[in-house]
Amino acid sequence: MQPSEPSHTTAPTAAGTSAGTSARTAAAPRSRRRRRTARVAFAAAGTLAAATGGAYAAGWGPFASGTASSDPAAATQARAFLADWAAGRMAEAGSRTTSPGQAETTLRNFTAGLEIRKPALTAATATAAGDGTVTVPFTAKMPVAGLGTWTYASKLPLRKQQDGTWKVDWTLALVHPKLNSTDKFRLERDDAGTVPVTDRRGAPLSGGTYPSLAPVVAQLGKAAGGGPRGTIRLVDRVSGESKGTEATFGAAPARTGDGPVRTTIDPAWQAAAEKALASKGRGKSAALVALRADTGEILAVANSPSSGFNRAVSGTYAPGSTWKIVTTSALLLKNAVEPGTVVDCPKYLTVGKQFHNMELAEHRGATFTEDFTESCNTAFISLRDKLGDREAGDVAKKYFGIGQNWNIGIPSFDGAAPPPGDQTEKAAAMIGQGKVLGNPLTMASVAATASSGTFRQPTLLPGTRDTRGTTTTTPLPKNVVDRLRAMMRATVTDGTARGLADLPGDVGAKTGTAEVSEQAPNNGWVAAHRGGIAVAAVVEGGLSGSASAVPIVHDVLAAVPAADGS
Repeated sequence: MQPSEPSHTTAPTAAGTSAGTSARTAAAPRSRRRRRTARVAFAAAGTLAAATGGAYAAGWGPFASGTASSDPAAATQARAFLADWAAGRMAEAGSRTTSPGQAETTLRNFTAGLEIRKPALTAATATAAGDGTVTVPFTAKMPVAGLGTWTYASKLPLRKQQDGTWKVDWTLALVHPKLNSTDKFRLERDDAGTVPVTDRRGAPLSGGTYPSLAPVVAQLGKAAGGGPRGTIRLVDRVSGESKGTEATFGAAPARTGDGPVRTTIDPAWQAAAEKALASKGRGKSAALVALRADTGEILAVANSPSSGFNRAVSGTYAPGSTWKIVTTSALLLKNAVEPGTVVDCPKYLTVGKQFHNMELAEHRGATFTEDFTESCNTAFISLRDKLGDREAGDVAKKYFGIGQNWNIGIPSFDGAAPPPGDQTEKAAAMIGQGKVLGNPLTMASVAATASSGTFRQPTLLPGTRDTRGTTTTTPLPKNVVDRLRAMMRATVTDGTARGLADLPGDVGAKTGTAEVSEQAPNNGWVAAHRGGIAVAAVVEGGLSGSASAVPIVHDVLAAVPAADGS
């Protein structure tokens, strides 16, 4: 988002830099960019008479506790000074120094001049010197409006006064180590403008036409060099000559040229996803992703509500029984079970805690295929000893890319399947609970891998799949893929995904019902595939996947013809 600024200013803005962080050189603006420069300077000099101020109780405010070895009152005064500065109480902060007027003016000019909003100042442990002075180091995190956070370290010198109180011994360098009588800081902003984003056919994409894509369009445009950027420079107070760059904000352009960012979004799939969430989401928070199994190209990203958090690709949910696709793969890879193997499905099974099936269902004498299609938790948990503690997680990473570093074009959460800490966690992981986490993006990818046999890293940007090099996976053996597809198809024809049975095409699916807490209602899930397309959806508080997520995916698949590999 571009912050509101006076029309006559252009300011390059500073980025949060700390020790060891190098500043970036701002890229030359493109011809269509509107450039505004705001220059802000401030100076401080001299010291004034000390003024007495009150003290904060030790530990007050958002600061780490620190205690001077000689006198705890010094650390208390330092924390009080930082608290006042952070809260914008510049007069009070100044009164805690040996030069109240000069301190107030400098702090006010520094904070307002660099457009810093709500700084976070964290004190460290105080140390005492042989001459009786005390030093309190602190970390400053300075949010610069509309740009980002400038982070640096400084320290407060404190000296005991004749009346026995402690004061911050005022110097310009305590505000920032490089601030002095000859050098100041200048904030410069660069409005890079808006970079247009299009669908796979070149038609413009906007949050107006597709509300769920508003955050996606903004993120892709920013990554391409659009949006605000800026710099904080150290400059000579008299000449204004730059002496160095302290921080930079905003992404440097990730591409050349002034053309639009072309995405993999398909307008038919995106429109169907938005409509399905609106009509079948029942007002609940929900999300959906559709992608191509043969390329990983993302065809639709939809969220309800459409504004705010992009839960479709960044959510962190327990995937529930949709994760049984991965667990089943691990069992089949190890030849630990066959589809026709009898694996009893009792109502309850206790492994440290009591696990049960949806609606306390039981299927005595069930085959493993029936356990899969009816989503029997207890049957899957009973097979936990067939796998090593790390085995299911290793399969998730090796074959499905879960937990690796994906690069879809915008920030995403790429799933997690860490080793369980005990047998109870292992039991939970078998059914997609415990520490196992995913979202519609990861589970659509799981369905795509199960149906095609090969993980293709999802992406929103065409032509980048083979060059990113951020994942390394192994194809599933054909005999595993064939059995997975058969069981997912049986789940549609005879199991918990019967709500998809009337659709044309060879539809396969796995539903899921994921516990959130003992008090909150379950989340509903489904991960499905038809031809070359995989779709996954989650409905928060949807109670069950069959009742909540399946109707949404049904409407999406019904709206887009089963053609062109879909």
